[in-house]
Formats: sequence, structure tokens, C-alpha cells
Amino acid sequence: MIKIIDQFSRFFVGALFIFSGLIKLNDPIGTEIKMEEYFEVFANDFGSFFLVFKDWALEIGLILIVLEVVLGIAVLLFYRMNLTTKVLLGLIIFFTFLTFYSAYFDKVTDCGCFGDAIKLTPWESFTKDVILVVFILHLFWYRKRYTPALPDRVGHIIIASSTIISFALGIYALLHLPFIDFRAYKIGNNIPQQMQPEEQPRFEYVFKKKDSGEEVASEKYLGDTTVYQYISVRQTNEDKTKAKITDYSVFTDQGEDITQNTFEGNKLLLIFYDVSKASAKNIDKVRTLVKTLEGSKVEVMALTASSAGEFEAFRHEHQLPVAYYFVDATVLKTIIRSNPGITLWKEGTVKGMWHHNDTPDAATVLNTLGE
Repeated sequence: MIKIIDQFSRFFVGALFIFSGLIKLNDPIGTEIKMEEYFEVFANDFGSFFLVFKDWALEIGLILIVLEVVLGIAVLLFYRMNLTTKVLLGLIIFFTFLTFYSAYFDKVTDCGCFGDAIKLTPWESFTKDVILVVFILHLFWYRKRYTPALPDRVGHIIIASSTIISFALGIYALLHLPFIDFRAYKIGNNIPQQMQPEEQPRFEYVFKKKDSGEEVASEKYLGDTTVYQYISVRQTNEDKTKAKITDYSVFTDQGEDITQNTFEGNKLLLIFYDVSKASAKNIDKVRTLVKTLEGSKVEVMALTASSAGEFEAFRHEHQLPVAYYFVDATVLKTIIRSNPGITLWKEGTVKGMWHHNDTPDAATVLNTLGE
């Protein structure tokens, strides 16, 4: 029985850590955003010194992601289990604290355990971590009796290679865009549709039969009070009645809502969620693209969360002849993981998306539209 539990714990913990790490490795910016949320919460609740870590959220997040992948591989190989299980135990205790704190005090509504691929509620995340603690404790308790699956030299090479490859994949995703896009603004999605709920609310009424005490569920309200006693009502499709996009709004500097305008015609949106942190590395290519598209069927708009003064100064410094509008920073970070980033919409449908390192030319933009 112990051997069966050994093997199950090995594969369950190893596979889950690798899966979780790879999902987040696909989108390190998403983990950065989540780490920033936690640091802000801790700064408010425990002390402002946590804000120091906010500036290093990306680096800390990437290290934790790579550590997840490498630890998962190490467990599968029974590689240096004395050290591996100690690090695993420390990491899962840390994660369990975070998820419990988020759930109990309702601080961070999504832990980001599986990035944007699988959304878990705080209590679901906490439950998942508690289950992991049980199996990691088992591995920790019997750590000294496990025999490595491969010779030490081969194990060293695999762990070192995994570390290097993981960092390389994460850095590539940062310099371009996520390999797989799980967000609501991905290519092919129609944004106005994503702003509507998938279904209308459906309810189920629960009654108790007065003669037998048997509970009865019905989609209709049973009004015969001589037979049924009303107990409660519950929504049966709550997960499908909330729109995937609930916070996308675009405003002028005068406060005019022009959200609908961004869904009309062909729009090339330049995303600058913070001009103070925006890369100017490829701004010449962006400027050339804007100027080349002047007079075409594509309207270029800049969306930013910076102030009008900040963006005006940035625009003049880099000679960007583009009208700009204002959107919440978190929304802009969700639209595209690049600052600046470029996304192409046709009648509200996302047709193209580019990191500034992959800034397209005007011909590519027009070909993407099919025009």
C-alpha cells in the first residue's frame, strides 16, 4: 500500500507542478499582475515595505514559475528527494497561506494557480493546495528511502536543462506574446459578444412535500401550499451568466464614453498601459506603421492608462501622430501582454495581435484584414 501511495504521490505532485508551471510559463506577465495584487494587499494589511517587492514582481514570478516546473520534474525522477521535498514543502506551505488568506479575507479573487487557462475560486485553490500538502508530506516523510530513477549524472543534466529551457521559454514569451492565448481578447473573439452573458439566469426552486418530507426541485414555482412547503431557490447556471469581459470602457479626456466606436470599422489599437514604462525600442517601427496607414481603411487609436499630460509628452517626444483615449490599466494589460502592444479589430472582432518586437508593416495589417 505504501508503495502505491509513493507512486501516486510522485506522479500526482510532479505532474500538477509541471502543468501549473507550464501554464504560467506561457504568460509570465499574467503571473506578474497577480504578484503585484498580492504585494499591494500585503502592503495594506501588513506594512508598506511589501511595495518594494512590487517592482520585482516579474522577476520573482518567473523564478517561482521555473521552480514549479523543475520541482515537478525532480519529483518524477526522485531526484535528490531530501532537498526536493524540503523545497516543495516550503513552497506549498507558502501557496497554501496565500490561497487561505485570499479566500478567508476575500482579498484576491483568483490566485492565478493555472493562469487564465483554468479559473479557480479562492476556496477551490485553497482546497487544491491542502490536498497537495497531504501528498507532499507523504513524500517528505519517506524522502530518505527513495532511489533516484536515473543515475546522478543524467539527473543533473535533465534538471539543469529543464531550468535553462524553462527560463528561455519564459523570456521568449515576454519578448513576444504568450504561445497560447486563453484571454477573452484573443484573436478570433468578438469583443461585444464577450461582453454579453452566455445565458440568461435559470433558477431551481426547492420544496418539501408536507406529507412525506421529501425534497422536490422544480424549475417552476409550485404554488400549491397544501402539498408543498417552499425551502429555497438557487441559480443553476451561475457560471454562464457572467460576461467574460465586464470592465472594457474607453473614454476621451473629457469623459465621453466612446467604447462603441472601437467596435466600428477597422481599428488598429496601440496599447500603452503605462508610458513611463513603455519600451521605446521599436517606437520607430510603430511610428512608420501609423504614418503609412494614414488615409487607409484602418483607423489608428492609442489606448492608455497614463494621464493626458504624460501621454501628450510621450507622443510629442516620439512624434506619434495618433489620437489617444483612456482605459483602465488592468484592462489594457489583459488585452495584450506588451507595452506598447498592437491589436487589430474589425467590427469588434480581433483579427491580429503583435508585440512591439514584432511590429507589423502596413501591408501585413491590411492582409490580416483581408483587404
